[in-house]
Amino acid sequence: MIGKAYMREMARYNRWQNDNLYGAAEGLSDAERKRGRGAFFGSIHGTLNHILWADRAWMYRFAGTPKVTAGIKGSADIYADWNELKRERASFDGTIADWVERLDPKWLEGDLTWFSGAMQREMTMPKWILVTHMFNHQTHHRGQVHAMLTAAGMKPGDTDLPFMP
Repeated sequence: MIGKAYMREMARYNRWQNDNLYGAAEGLSDAERKRGRGAFFGSIHGTLNHILWADRAWMYRFAGTPKVTAGIKGSADIYADWNELKRERASFDGTIADWVERLDPKWLEGDLTWFSGAMQREMTMPKWILVTHMFNHQTHHRGQVHAMLTAAGMKPGDTDLPFMP
């Protein structure tokens, strides 16, 4: 089972990598960020939107933050404006880090029951697995963004956890 030390490092990694990728994406025009590149959520912009949407969905379940209104299919379109997306991402990275710091580690020992829109049914799983999934999901889709940025000629920084400042 994971603990607070793991969660703290993953929250730091999340912020570091978001700063990395958003910084690289800043060098592209809005049209290039939104250009379809064959990814599941279409574009760099769409994939970054989806990551934020998913983080908000999980944090609603974990901490009672505001519920997301769009479904998975609409998750790539929650923020059309780049500056608004950047601002909301930076703010929500703080929300995740603050939640981790306040979390009672015993919370991780329980189960969480929620309705999964993806599976269209109620599900119950250990909380520690779901927290691990949230951080893994971020990393998975950020890898896609990294590849799209690289293909667009940008040079994002290191992504390796051991090299995190």
